[in-house]
Amino acid sequence: MLYGRALLMMLIGLYTSRVILHTLGVMDFGVYNAVGGIIGLFGFVTSSLGNATSRFITVAIGQGDQNLINKTFGNIKVIYYFLCIMIVLVSETIGVWFLYNKMTIPADRMIAAFWVFQFTIVSAVLDFVCVPYNSAIIAHEKMSAFAYISLLDAVFKLLICYVLLITPFDRLITYASLIFLVGVVDRIIYAVYCNSRFEEVHAKARIYTEQFREIMVFSGWTLSGNIAWVLNTQGANLLLNVFFGPVVNAARGIALQVQGVMQQFVTNFQTAINPQITKNYASHNYPRMHELVTLSTKYSYQLMLLMSIPVIIEAPEILKLWLKIVPDHTIPFLRWTLIAAVLTTVSNPLWVSVLATGKLKKYMAYDNTIQLIGIPLCYVLFKFFHAESEWLFIVMVLIEVIDIYIRAWIVLPLIDFPYRKYLKEVVLPLFLVTIASCIVPIIVYKEVDQSISGSLFVGMSSILWSSLIIWLIGMKKKERQFIISKVKLLVVKK
Repeated sequence: MLYGRALLMMLIGLYTSRVILHTLGVMDFGVYNAVGGIIGLFGFVTSSLGNATSRFITVAIGQGDQNLINKTFGNIKVIYYFLCIMIVLVSETIGVWFLYNKMTIPADRMIAAFWVFQFTIVSAVLDFVCVPYNSAIIAHEKMSAFAYISLLDAVFKLLICYVLLITPFDRLITYASLIFLVGVVDRIIYAVYCNSRFEEVHAKARIYTEQFREIMVFSGWTLSGNIAWVLNTQGANLLLNVFFGPVVNAARGIALQVQGVMQQFVTNFQTAINPQITKNYASHNYPRMHELVTLSTKYSYQLMLLMSIPVIIEAPEILKLWLKIVPDHTIPFLRWTLIAAVLTTVSNPLWVSVLATGKLKKYMAYDNTIQLIGIPLCYVLFKFFHAESEWLFIVMVLIEVIDIYIRAWIVLPLIDFPYRKYLKEVVLPLFLVTIASCIVPIIVYKEVDQSISGSLFVGMSSILWSSLIIWLIGMKKKERQFIISKVKLLVVKK
């Protein structure tokens, strides 16, 4: 269900990105991404509580404790309602000041930017309120419902493209207002579904002191990590705006949209497997947990690598065919963004594992230190060395490499996963797969003409070759046998 959703969302996402870029224009598209970056700074709060909600609900489910699940929801509701009020207050004061005094926005688009900001605030609050419901759906592993609701969201955003083409009003303001309306519909659907299926969502907003304290401590550590993450995502967006202007924001926005669409395939796989990792830890089934961590890491990485290699190689032709008018810097931004995305897949199973243990102090202390280096370092490069904008992405890739090592060093002992076993079963196969998968596509790229047919040939040869390498090197014998048996079973049924 999730992969079917991802395929359709990828097609819709690629189409809507193109239409919105052309309908709004590069300048307004960049303004929308830059203004959204201000509200995006609150994403660390949503993510922190989302991690806490998912973790505590999933652990309680793993322990079979419905009373604990209900208490979790009661506590989480109190926290979410309070923080929604805080988000609005901070946004309407500090956020508005930053918009008018620090951001690089053309004077004739300032009114539109203000209204985009207002709609974005309300949309962010709605997204924030939906987090516990999303967490409940995932924790209960109702992936079909999650897939259907997400698809409906994508269809609504497809309709927005049509409205933008015919609207007589300011298109930037119209776009922001329609995104807000989609958020309202999403909120209603999630509430109706969860209220009819899950007992815990009926829990009253109430503080249960002992667990409330535990959730706050847990959320505090994840909050610190998400602050560092925001400084390397939305903070990077604002940094590019200050030094290079909204056109560069548009280029980064396009690169992140492509990455987001592709990463959906990996996210779907990890969304399905993450609750099982946590539940097996809660039930003390460590051998199965180790197996799931290994599988999640290997297949997430290989899937993202399989999709990324042809896009990285053929980025100029793909962007030209997709967008027709490609903003400056988009090609290198996209390439470095995808490299970082491939590396990030290794970290997620480690992050889910440490969340399951609840032992975040050491992990967050080291991880935050590494993450917080990024933006200050880029500021120095831009301010004093006049570095090109691409250096922001290069720095982020280097930080991700260092961070993978640090995360593995801390997390593996917490779940009794031997380093040598992790190196043998995860790191070495992925390293070999990466090197081998790049050889044939690069050779083919150098030999064929730069055209649509040439790009298609490079893409097909890359996918086929990478698939073969993953089959031979990235999979164990028993994994290959499992796939063969499933294929035979399907053939017999037909």
